[in-house]
Amino acid sequence: MITGGLGLIGSALARRLADFGADVDVLLVDSLNENFGGNLFNIENIRDRVRINISDIRDTHGLRYLLRDCDFIFNLAGQTSHMDSMSAPFEDLQINCLAQLSLLEACREINPSVRIVYASTRQVYGRPQYLPVDEKHPIHPVDVNGINKVSGESYHLLYHQAHGIRSTVLRLTNTYGPHMRIRDARQIFLGIWIKNVILGQPFEVWGGEQVRDFLYVEDAADAFIATALSDSTIGKVINVGGSEAVSLAELAGLLVDGTQTAGFRVCEFPADRKRIDIGNYFTDDSLFRRLTEWRPQTPLRVGLERTVDFYRANSRHYL
Repeated sequence: MITGGLGLIGSALARRLADFGADVDVLLVDSLNENFGGNLFNIENIRDRVRINISDIRDTHGLRYLLRDCDFIFNLAGQTSHMDSMSAPFEDLQINCLAQLSLLEACREINPSVRIVYASTRQVYGRPQYLPVDEKHPIHPVDVNGINKVSGESYHLLYHQAHGIRSTVLRLTNTYGPHMRIRDARQIFLGIWIKNVILGQPFEVWGGEQVRDFLYVEDAADAFIATALSDSTIGKVINVGGSEAVSLAELAGLLVDGTQTAGFRVCEFPADRKRIDIGNYFTDDSLFRRLTEWRPQTPLRVGLERTVDFYRANSRHYL
């Protein structure tokens, strides 16, 4: 079962698993909430090879039935917008915290042998005290989303320690690629950049000097599979980083150079965004690489080109 299965990473993971053939039964659970990233077009080419259940992970009665026969749960459902978490904190709490506890409690009662891989975020670290950021870095979130993701992580670890649920937490860096939400910046700021590129309009880069690393979605899907198949990752919190780190201004330059379209301008942060900006961040994921032998395979320039090409061909499904 993939919660958030119609979103960016969930659908990429579904495509990977569907390629394994008839021996793998893939169930996608997604609310298709208009403010989140789920989109039925994301699994258009595998629709006959997966099962879909349109439901919300906050519906604990439905989840208890669905997870009964699961061997693996890839738990990707979540509220990802940092700004939305500040303006609607209780919804973020319900999805990223309370619903996670409800899911784990249902697993304890109904399916305690299930293997769970939980999608967390580098946002839990807050503003880095040193770079690259490894798993020993202090946890100091700068927004409600980060606080609730820490709680979601903690529940997964607790249920492993106390109840034997075989859980792993992956802290992902900025994940991007085909099938992400681009109508706004709720999923990742790169989405709104790409929307403007597709429309031939200039876009804004706030600040510009901040360094980030970026994880291509297919590499992220491979990371989840590698985790699920590795006993050495059970009970751990592990970073998953991207292929390379660049400043946001450099990222914008790569995007524009690769598309030969409208440009961008660097400008000051809006005040409400500046308060929760984390500055420079890039990941030390040497632990994950050592445990799983996973490596990102997609250079940033290549990933950006593939992403823009996808939206040029399919923008009507995402705008």
